[in-house]
Amino acid sequence: MNLHEIEREALHLSEEERAELAQKLLLSLDTPTEAEIAEDWLVEADRRARELDEGLVEAIPAEEVRRKAMSLLR
Repeated sequence: MNLHEIEREALHLSEEERAELAQKLLLSLDTPTEAEIAEDWLVEADRRARELDEGLVEAIPAEEVRRKAMSLLR
């Protein structure tokens, strides 16, 4: 099926179906690359480390986080 055929078929969908298809197509264009994801994680890790160093946030022990997570799963 070529682009013209897909377009013709898509235009026969209901308004709701066209909106859903449009959203899926747009989201497929916004997928970050692995390098972009890695860079975003580095920026976030740097921000969190800086907040800890400046005393803006308080660290939570891993065991406490695990305990809370487990209680939410029950």
